[in-house]
Amino acid sequence: MHFFRKTNIDFIGKRRTWYFVSIAITVAGIVWALFKGVEFGIDFAGGTEVQLKFEKVVKIDDIRSALDAGGFRGAEVKYYGSDESGVLIRVREGGAGAGAGAETTKKVQDAIAKGVTSNSAQLMQNTHIGAKIGKELQQKALFAVFFTCIVILIYLAFRFKFVYGMGAVIAIVHDVLVAFAFAVIFNGIAPWLNLEMNSTLLAAFLTIVGFSVNDTVIIYDRIREDQKKYKGQDLKTIMNRAINETLPRTIITSGTVFLTLVVLFIWGGEVLRGFAFTMLVGVITGTYSSIFVASAISYDWLHRDKKKTISVAGKAKTKEVVTAV
Repeated sequence: MHFFRKTNIDFIGKRRTWYFVSIAITVAGIVWALFKGVEFGIDFAGGTEVQLKFEKVVKIDDIRSALDAGGFRGAEVKYYGSDESGVLIRVREGGAGAGAGAETTKKVQDAIAKGVTSNSAQLMQNTHIGAKIGKELQQKALFAVFFTCIVILIYLAFRFKFVYGMGAVIAIVHDVLVAFAFAVIFNGIAPWLNLEMNSTLLAAFLTIVGFSVNDTVIIYDRIREDQKKYKGQDLKTIMNRAINETLPRTIITSGTVFLTLVVLFIWGGEVLRGFAFTMLVGVITGTYSSIFVASAISYDWLHRDKKKTISVAGKAKTKEVVTAV
């Protein structure tokens, strides 16, 4: 089955318009983060994890409502064990005026006892993550994304050319920043999406990196093949042809992943909703950046180098003529 089999779209010619769109979205996300702040989960901000065992089956929504009423907004709640009577609760550092781990645990128990009546709960375990550890995890998360980009740059520089590696890395950074922008903005607009910065969103960002570079490598491979096949044609024509030739594969692959993530977003539950939403944004921006960012930046870089080479050669030739005269 083939979609867009004989397209002839001038992707490279429209690159400057899409540069503007990418910059606008990225800047909007950064500005929002600076003025509104980024809401970190307990992985990065510190907090307390409480394991409770109820006498009877309990509903997650009832637990969450009780915690919200007690001042623990945005708490992570999920089942553990073989039935729906064991509940794992994670609340951020400072929620409801919380202090140390033992004090926070007591306040969580009091909030649940007040909100969930006729179903007593036994404390099984509690763990406290300090704010200092959370800061260290933030730094390690940034290092993980940074070193991933460096390794990809080295790999693509060996497999293709350095300029293509730079184009891919810029596209990756673009994808992560756009996904971050959407997560920060929509966390303020729609808190129910559960888009606080935590290890789940970090996993989404790293998955976006892998997805983006995979699509970019497919296009780069076709560009390299077409450069050997159509040696007499200019770079812009070759790049447009390569992108159009790989477009059916891109649409089918990205569309399949997108539909899967839609299902996960709708029926995956509270815990996976933030991951699914971020990945939905990442699939769209990763597909788009392979065309309008990675390939376009590589083209601009190579085109500039070619013009510089021609200019230098022209000056040298003029100098030879003048010397001869």
